[in-house]
Amino acid sequence: MAQEDRDRTAPVPGTGGDRRRLRYELLGCALHGHHLEGVTAERVRSGDRLLVREDPAGLRWHRCLRCDAWLPVSPPRQPDRPHPPGRAEITLPLRGKPLRDRYVLRLIALDRLLHFLVLGALAAGILVFADKRASLQAPFYRFLDLLQNGVGGTGGVSGRGLLGEVAKAFAVRSSTLWLVGLVIAAYALLEGVEAVGLWFTKRWAEYLTFVATTVLLVPEVYELTSRVTVTKVLTLIINLAVVVYLLVAKRLFGVRGGGRAEAAARERDLSWDALERVLPGPAEQ
Repeated sequence: MAQEDRDRTAPVPGTGGDRRRLRYELLGCALHGHHLEGVTAERVRSGDRLLVREDPAGLRWHRCLRCDAWLPVSPPRQPDRPHPPGRAEITLPLRGKPLRDRYVLRLIALDRLLHFLVLGALAAGILVFADKRASLQAPFYRFLDLLQNGVGGTGGVSGRGLLGEVAKAFAVRSSTLWLVGLVIAAYALLEGVEAVGLWFTKRWAEYLTFVATTVLLVPEVYELTSRVTVTKVLTLIINLAVVVYLLVAKRLFGVRGGGRAEAAARERDLSWDALERVLPGPAEQ
């Protein structure tokens, strides 16, 4: 029996892959749709069985190149190509470890983006305050006197609470405020660069994030020695998880084979061999 005839009489394919683990491919298809090739082809060749098959009723089953699911598609009424594209014409979608890494890195990127926005707003506030402090100082103290006289309190500033902190800010030297504002702005810029690089899964961003996060672990641990809060503990746990993930899973600094092993693992999951290894529903006589 010819190969093409065997493909036509083969059982309907199922979904390949390991069903026991979380499949990021299914998440990707849920967000972006299935990745099908050759849907508008006029005919299906025997060599296209990795992409599409036909059942005895003439219905075509197209394989999603991301999640390996086989979807029924009616033959096109107005085909725009004679047959499905060859392998050289197809750009394989992310799957396997590279796809998982993209989702994890983008979660870290969102965390860094949040840091960028908060720190950027804080830096802008400090710099604006340093620039306008002279014009704001007199109105602030007038407001403070009116407030305390209105509630029957004594004049002056107690040094406690929000008003006390603002009063302390007025007492700080302008040069110190500018320095603090610029340092925070630089840190915010660093977080923004990390966010952009991680979102696009750049290798340099992984190294930059690892180094920056590792350096910040020291003051975070020191802060816990003076006062323990839920926010501080959660921040430390998140940053430790980021450091361990980047070092071990992404093989930074030569760990677990380094960049060569990382590239080999990526190639192994983003190749036609990977698709053939999980080919479901083999054609049989």
